Amino acid sequence: MSSGKIVAALLVVAAFVGGSYYGSVQVAAPVITNSSEGASYGGGYEQSSDSDASGQEAKPSKQVRYKSQVADRSIAGQTHVVNDGESIMAAVQNAQPGDTIQVMPGRYHETVYIDKDNISIIGVIEQGKRAVLDGKKQLNDAILYSGNNFIVENLEITNYKGNAIMGQAGNNFEIRNNLIVDTGVYGIFPQLGKNGVVEYNIVSGIEDAAIYVGMSDNIHVAHNDVFDSVAGIEIENSRHAIVENNNVHNNTGGILAFITPGLPIKTTFDVIIRNNFIVGNNHKNFGAPGSTVSGIPAGTGILIMAADDVVVEDNIIANNKTAGILITDHDNAPNTTIDPESDPKPDRVMILDNVMYNNGYDSIDEVKALLLTEFKQGNADIIRVGASEDSCIINRHRYTSAGVNKWQECAFTNTDELLSYLLDEPVAPRVIDPAERGSVVYNGICAGCHTYTGRMIGPPVQIIQALYMDNPQGIADYIANPSKKREDYPEMPPQNYLDEKTRLAAAKHMLSVTR
Repeated sequence: MSSGKIVAALLVVAAFVGGSYYGSVQVAAPVITNSSEGASYGGGYEQSSDSDASGQEAKPSKQVRYKSQVADRSIAGQTHVVNDGESIMAAVQNAQPGDTIQVMPGRYHETVYIDKDNISIIGVIEQGKRAVLDGKKQLNDAILYSGNNFIVENLEITNYKGNAIMGQAGNNFEIRNNLIVDTGVYGIFPQLGKNGVVEYNIVSGIEDAAIYVGMSDNIHVAHNDVFDSVAGIEIENSRHAIVENNNVHNNTGGILAFITPGLPIKTTFDVIIRNNFIVGNNHKNFGAPGSTVSGIPAGTGILIMAADDVVVEDNIIANNKTAGILITDHDNAPNTTIDPESDPKPDRVMILDNVMYNNGYDSIDEVKALLLTEFKQGNADIIRVGASEDSCIINRHRYTSAGVNKWQECAFTNTDELLSYLLDEPVAPRVIDPAERGSVVYNGICAGCHTYTGRMIGPPVQIIQALYMDNPQGIADYIANPSKKREDYPEMPPQNYLDEKTRLAAAKHMLSVTR
């Protein structure tokens, strides 16, 4: 191993075990700018735009500081203690904004909905024993939150059919130090939220993504241990995210940065993947047939699909049998559809120093063929297929690669000065105008499983529109009390925690969308 690789490996190890490597190595730093939507970086690249962008010109800023707390806890409240045999949901119903719910060790068989702001659910650990939420393979979800400034810590969650912790349009969230095993489709799934932290969780046995960040902004995913799942960590249709210091192993695919066509948010950009262990992600793919993740080849370390401005830096990427890093556009990716409003190309991908070894040792035929087109053979570290513009790489001679020969040399070598995309102050609480109720519920809940044209966990919206046409009440009734209709899709979980007016508003919006 070269001296450069040894240094990089030691830096990653130090960071992962909790040491600080910032300032240990002084090299040319990227330009750091800051705007209301988060920081930007790089060699003069212009920040992408989206419907949520402020439109303000980015201005130079001093170093962004990492915060362990992103929620506004200025409201001091009461503490509610839930003992074994009691109901967590009952405590939530009795709680007021600013209250904390302490859950004592024991076994709890329930689904907990949090639609209030400034609520904390904290599991109490006594002599190594935790509060366990056990769905008994009957309940779909453990924790569903739509309130702002939500914190959940120290729980053990297992045996659910859908999700362990799902965010539904809640801002300023902290999901920390939870143990999640076998909870169905997703482990941790914040969706349509801003300014959130997912850290120090252990997640395994998930049939889609262990940690899935969907349509969200300003996110920090750090110090998690994810394994035995189809996707380890997935950043999908999200912006301004850092994924660092995670241990990602024995998944089908390790870390993913995606644009999934057909979702309301059309972009993924400003994603930094750094200082992670991404090792031995060779698990057999057991994702739902036809879903996007079911097309991931076993043995993929990092997969970048159509996402822009992605930095891959100082990771240890090893023993992934297909390839260390796969980069693809939509045209060459399996199980994707075309969305004319989504850019299908992964532009401005930036691969910096990484320790890569023994990847691609048992690769798929398509990867071998791509290497042969450049008269190369051996184990594949980096493979790029399809169109990509303005991407760059440093120290390309260290890697066995295909598709990156014409990439330019990156103008910077690290992102050390950018500690986080979390904002200096908590995001203002989301206030839902009654006229927007349907669209917010659709984006925050329905779009997690349904794209407009493509296949995710549920059927495309176009099919639902054809079935129900001018019958929104039929959709609303089905939302409350669904039944299995198709053998090739899992049964939809009931969303009867939504009131009748909200279900009808979501149904009407679903019938009205055109993209």
